[in-house]
Amino acid sequence: MANLMEKNAKMRELVEKLNYYSYSYYSLDNPVISDAEYDKLYDELVALENEIGIVLPNSPTLRVGDEILKGFEKHTHIKKLYSLNKVNSYDELYNWCNDIEKQFGKQEYTLSYKYDGLSIAVTYENGKFVCAATRGNGSVGEDVSKQVLTIKTVPLTIPFKGKLEVRGEAMMRKSVLKAYNESANEPLKNERNAVAGAIRTLDLSITRSRNIDLFFYDVLYIEGKTFKTQSEAHNFLIENGFFVGDYFKVLNGYEELKKSVEEIDKSKLDLDILIDGAVIYVNSCQVQEDLGYTIKYPKWGIAFKFEAVERTSEVKNIVWQVGRTGKITPIAEIDPIELAGATVKRATLNNYGDILRKGVKLHSRVFVRRSNEVIPEILRVAEYLDNSEDIKKPVVCPSCGAELIEIGANLFCPNKEFCTEQITDKLTHFCSRNAMNIEGLNEKTLKLLHNDVGVNELADLYKLTYSDFEDLEGFKDKKISNILDGIEKSKNVNFANFIYALGINGVGEKTAKDLAKRFATLNDLKNAKIEDLVSINDIGEVIAKSIYDYFNSNYGLKNLNDLLNAGIKINYTNVVNYNENFKGKNVVLTGTLQNYTRDEAKTLLESFGANVVSSVSKNTDLVIAGESAGSKLTKANALNVKVINEDEFQNLIK
Repeated sequence: MANLMEKNAKMRELVEKLNYYSYSYYSLDNPVISDAEYDKLYDELVALENEIGIVLPNSPTLRVGDEILKGFEKHTHIKKLYSLNKVNSYDELYNWCNDIEKQFGKQEYTLSYKYDGLSIAVTYENGKFVCAATRGNGSVGEDVSKQVLTIKTVPLTIPFKGKLEVRGEAMMRKSVLKAYNESANEPLKNERNAVAGAIRTLDLSITRSRNIDLFFYDVLYIEGKTFKTQSEAHNFLIENGFFVGDYFKVLNGYEELKKSVEEIDKSKLDLDILIDGAVIYVNSCQVQEDLGYTIKYPKWGIAFKFEAVERTSEVKNIVWQVGRTGKITPIAEIDPIELAGATVKRATLNNYGDILRKGVKLHSRVFVRRSNEVIPEILRVAEYLDNSEDIKKPVVCPSCGAELIEIGANLFCPNKEFCTEQITDKLTHFCSRNAMNIEGLNEKTLKLLHNDVGVNELADLYKLTYSDFEDLEGFKDKKISNILDGIEKSKNVNFANFIYALGINGVGEKTAKDLAKRFATLNDLKNAKIEDLVSINDIGEVIAKSIYDYFNSNYGLKNLNDLLNAGIKINYTNVVNYNENFKGKNVVLTGTLQNYTRDEAKTLLESFGANVVSSVSKNTDLVIAGESAGSKLTKANALNVKVINEDEFQNLIK
């Protein structure tokens, strides 16, 4: 009896916690726990309910969504918007497929992204937009028609004239968030919060300014028409002008599913949108009908949830790091957490202003996200603890002791000539693989060369001789010769690599490639005006000014002259070799090519003057389709976009 009472008490505790976390997530748009931690508690509650056979009336396992925000009209959906049950392992996915195929035989399945945004249902009648609503509790949502009408990927009219309710996910692309934050007075925290705030506001100018997309993926209700398969419903969406994103596959059985889900998992961080898993449906609508629903989920659909890339941890300490531009960046030391297959002990914050904006304190619990960066990022505060305390702003450089200067939200060390960390970081970046690619000159060696030999500027590397290394510990003949050979080889460098190597603030590898593609020579780039720079896609005014200032400063010009005088020869021949079949055209790659990787094909097309874009639209000029081409090919055919195969592509190159 005592054990049963303890389990009942535990169940009530879990219900209370989960409802609080759910309210914070959906109603307040202020999550205080990561999805992975929520799922763990949720699974614990489900296990308890199954064990003791009791479900409390306020248990979140009875819910589909959450409650309605005040200030919006209620809207009753034509058909209930279910959530999906989830699996976290391939064994669970196999069991799900196996259970279905035992009843109905070998099945086809559809596979698509599990978007991490805000679910929206849109209704049409007589081919015209009628209304849009959030999912709400699955049956009743919030009417957000006016907000959704500002989204350009939502059609106002469609060819189909019957009554129709379709479902999609409102999303803000990562690139859009980055561009928005460059000029925003108050930068947005993350993509999901940005889209939730855009839809749940009564100020339509805010919604419009955030450039939201709506990715459609389901037909909830259709009048006078039936579909035989889920893929037929998907094609119906495309034919009626709904934006369906870039990924949709029809696959046979578990093995094909597993392979494709693994591919999505590997590439998810490279996408321009947030996804947290993959969605799998039985393709046959008859089998869907036969399988039916539980009170909460369709039995014919499942979500494969990927390992968390976002979790919470406590901030233990702040270390101030000096970068190559002199910018002082705070690095948080946190309680170790397992995040996307790695143990994370440190996370970055952009600057002191970022600390204030996010409200991060010592001994506060924070959300940490791991993406492509080596050091994960702190996104926002989850909660303050009893011993939380403010983080003090440093006044002197932690490397050289110089008094810091403040520019906007950033702190800088002005001591460019004698700050060891600043100089070492600048040299390390210059020698890195995607810059000058000088092997053997790592951060440790460069710090030795700076302290013991006096290497301060980039051009100083090209003055090094054998004797400079002789007295350094651990340097033998072969090692010295390899380094000197690497330095000599680096004198012949591609234009894009050279631009990146200069370490101009805000210029990463992609921007360097864009600059090399736009400007024929270094002199053209040096003479570029700010308006020339902002005309390049993805370069905003902040980065444009940074580039302009570098090439118009005494420091930048001296740096360039010294490098050129040291024997640097820039290779321009690989930048643009126009092919009239591709020059200026918007090209989409889809499927697997036999003779090129995706990156190789993209680089080749860009060298011919093409714009390689990720999604098919009415502005697409050409689609190159390899094997196993998916929804991009389907959409291209629906829009009558020209499609060629790999053999035809190679003939055009010849």
